[in-house]
Amino acid sequence: MAENTGVPEYDDAAVQRIRDFVEATMGGRIVRMEQQVRWRPAWFADVEVDGKITELHLRGDRTGDVAIFPDLKREADIISVLYDQGIPVPQVHGYLADPPCIVMESIPGTRDLSGLSAEAHSAIGREYMAAVAAMHKVPVDAFADVDIHVPQGAEEIALVGLNTYMPQYLRTKKRPEPLLEFVIQWIRRNVPRHRTRAAFIQFDSGQFLVHDQRMTKLYDFEFSMIGDPMVDLATMGMRNTIEPMGAPLPELFGYYEQASGEPLDHDAILFHVLQFSLLGTMQFTGTVADPRPADPHSVYLQFDLALRRSILLALSQLAGVPLPELPPLAERTGDNATLIRKLADTLSGVAPRDPVAEGHKAQVVELIEWVARADAHGAAMVARNIAEVSAFLKQDFADWPSAEAALEAFVLAAGPDQDAALITLLGAIEGRRLQVFGPTSIGEAALHVRLPQTRPDGA
Repeated sequence: MAENTGVPEYDDAAVQRIRDFVEATMGGRIVRMEQQVRWRPAWFADVEVDGKITELHLRGDRTGDVAIFPDLKREADIISVLYDQGIPVPQVHGYLADPPCIVMESIPGTRDLSGLSAEAHSAIGREYMAAVAAMHKVPVDAFADVDIHVPQGAEEIALVGLNTYMPQYLRTKKRPEPLLEFVIQWIRRNVPRHRTRAAFIQFDSGQFLVHDQRMTKLYDFEFSMIGDPMVDLATMGMRNTIEPMGAPLPELFGYYEQASGEPLDHDAILFHVLQFSLLGTMQFTGTVADPRPADPHSVYLQFDLALRRSILLALSQLAGVPLPELPPLAERTGDNATLIRKLADTLSGVAPRDPVAEGHKAQVVELIEWVARADAHGAAMVARNIAEVSAFLKQDFADWPSAEAALEAFVLAAGPDQDAALITLLGAIEGRRLQVFGPTSIGEAALHVRLPQTRPDGA
């Protein structure tokens, strides 16, 4: 397999190898193969076998430098184990190494739950949470042949995600990250010591499809691992803010308690909201700071902004430190506004040749909008950040990179007695960034980030 350089490996010759492998594996002929428009190579394929059509999903590997588990076969093996254990997941028919591709059953359905009745939402919620509870009960030794690490003890169970993500973060980090370094230290000091049972977790949970008002199957096990089952409750609560689960979250969590026979640990859920938000930001910080060719740049900017907002909300609640209230931005037209309008107008005349190119054009439109906000407000934001860091550290800085580096150094040396002051300062820095970029297509998701309300009383 070629080195993962960020340049897509799925050229015409690679796609032909996928076609040949699918037909050999299934013993039939591909009669339709349609690429899924998203940030990773994937296709839907219809294969005719003995006069009957089998619908498949062909899942390729991520390109770029954001993979935590770079071997796609790991995911194929995990799905196969879950399938054999009776968990509702797609059946894997085969795996191709070059180019990496999972050949699996295509799941019918959609994630659009709008238009369904309250009764349908409740029924789907019960089915989904029963599936999650069953997944959490799968014996961890069932994954022995898949070589998934089994953490031992409360600290390792709680921090399995952080320990897994750290190598990729340290390898790809391109700039000082005072917020991330602060939170890494904070969660290490505040592990929920009473959580001592490890279970298989989807990790990036909340992913299932619905067809004919029923849940069909769970999908996407790219980041799965063994850890605290409360991680899955935390991450599905976060997904609920942008991709609703249907029924209200406290109702869904009540269904989980019924199916699992165990009460939820709401404080542990909030801890894992913080950790998952941190890990997602760690994962993408390298490419956000130093973009790689062919990365979905607007998507990663969206993730980065929204996850940082989630970090601050969870950290504020867990630490009991309110986030600062910032004055609204003054309206301003950027110095390069005319040039940016010319760029947008020129792009509007470009006719995409296919849905994939159309998706790329849409990303450029979003990035131009982001640039316009940076042109109008970026300099003022940076000046204010430098002034506050200078006042906090009692040292003058000529530019933001030097101020940011000094702040990270302070964070790494600081003790818990500095927590409140640092949360306030970091909250102001990230809050200004949200003010600047929130009112964009990329930033809209960050404006809607809320902490998951897990209790029926909303507490």
